[in-house]
Amino acid sequence: MSTPLHSLGVTLPVIAAPMAGGPTTPAMVVAAARAGGLGFLAAGYKTADAVRSEIAAVRDASVPLGVNLFAPNPVPVSEADYRAYRDAVQAEADRFGLDLPAAPVEDDDAWGAKIDLLLADPVPVVSFTFGLPGADVIRALQKAGTAVVQTVTSVDEARAAAEAGADMLAVQGAVAGGHSGTFTPGRLPAPVPLPELVAQVTIAVGLPVIAAGGLATPDDVAGVLSAGAVAAAVGTALLRADESGASATHRAALVDPSFTDTAVTRAFTGRPARGLRNRFIDEFEPRAPLGYPAIHHLTSPLRKAAAAAGESQLVHLWAGTGYRLAQQKPTAEILAELAAR
Repeated sequence: MSTPLHSLGVTLPVIAAPMAGGPTTPAMVVAAARAGGLGFLAAGYKTADAVRSEIAAVRDASVPLGVNLFAPNPVPVSEADYRAYRDAVQAEADRFGLDLPAAPVEDDDAWGAKIDLLLADPVPVVSFTFGLPGADVIRALQKAGTAVVQTVTSVDEARAAAEAGADMLAVQGAVAGGHSGTFTPGRLPAPVPLPELVAQVTIAVGLPVIAAGGLATPDDVAGVLSAGAVAAAVGTALLRADESGASATHRAALVDPSFTDTAVTRAFTGRPARGLRNRFIDEFEPRAPLGYPAIHHLTSPLRKAAAAAGESQLVHLWAGTGYRLAQQKPTAEILAELAAR
């Protein structure tokens, strides 16, 4: 199947998934491309100017790149639920001398400014997660020469993305680290094994598929390629890479034997995401409301302070189920080894 990846000269079927919040760096994207793959800058939580600077840094290396955006799909939270959760989390923030936002902060992650940037100064590939942008946005990007990849977590979402005009699909499995890309954060899709989900989507929708979620070994990658994916995207496998921007606290937790499993939680951001199970999840998940981005903005100061202090029990340690296999190596070596089958 001819895909936008082929037109970019991508020869390695393993690409660097976007990881917002710091782990993905321009250096990682450049390393992925030089290895024969492709990397996606993570535009989430950044201003349009910051995204512009990162794009320029990758372009200086004369390699192709993708950019990932959070498509608006807000989950409003009531004032009462927000205040109750804020009061609970504030007790932890007090230890760091922080005063958490008293009222919900609702924004669209500078959506319009980022779309304007990518239309005025196009990149080869743009991917979306969290929600499905309007068909007009997809058509405008395509008219500018950009291929559009939509993250989906079910066959129904894949059909909707195809109808909207997406060029490719990033099919995310339930064991993926970080946020679920589901369109319905209040109702997670069934936990279908990724190879099975890839096969279902490729049968249902005639679009090329990038498989993502829990891919930690060459056998994992070979399995999704055999199921019909044209490439595999890995994130957790790169968290300890030389080019990773993950915090020292996050890196250390990935190899700390006291962390024994992962959990899907909305306690940190108000939207379901998988990370290493820690005290914050155990204590706050039972009372955390859905509410994105308000809960993200609520806990963000605490998470940053805890990460800086090395307090891993209060940090969002995003990780997929294969986190124990993440290696401290150059990005290029990690990707090449995963593609070795």
